[in-house]
Amino acid sequence: MSEKPEVGSIVEGKVIRIKPFGAIVSLGEGVQGLVHISQVANTFVQDINEHVKVGDMVKVKVLSIEEETNKIALSIKEALPKPARPSAKHQKQQDSKNPAEEYFKPQTVNPSADFEEKMREWMKQSNERQTSLNKRANKRSY
Repeated sequence: MSEKPEVGSIVEGKVIRIKPFGAIVSLGEGVQGLVHISQVANTFVQDINEHVKVGDMVKVKVLSIEEETNKIALSIKEALPKPARPSAKHQKQQDSKNPAEEYFKPQTVNPSADFEEKMREWMKQSNERQTSLNKRANKRSY
């Protein structure tokens, strides 16, 4: 590929240099771009060498091309397939790990109830939540 790729296109290139801030990828004859460390993977990248090596062939998405400076910004993570959404079971496991989720979940109140009944239901739920919080706080203080 001797001409510059278009912004948004996904192309294949070869990693030719690794720097602490990213990887230089050759896209063809004299055309190079930078994959910033934040664009290497869908997770936090502490050490880029754990993800790519010199000589690796990688698919990259062209993020931008600066005509004046001839700089091409690339992304490996944008060229990857979108990560699968967590299953409902996995999501419930994550939700159960966060005690704030329990506290902030919407209260259920009977919509046909009059104001006094709604207040009693709300006070009951509020007291139950406060009791739960007090129990947690007491456990932590021991």
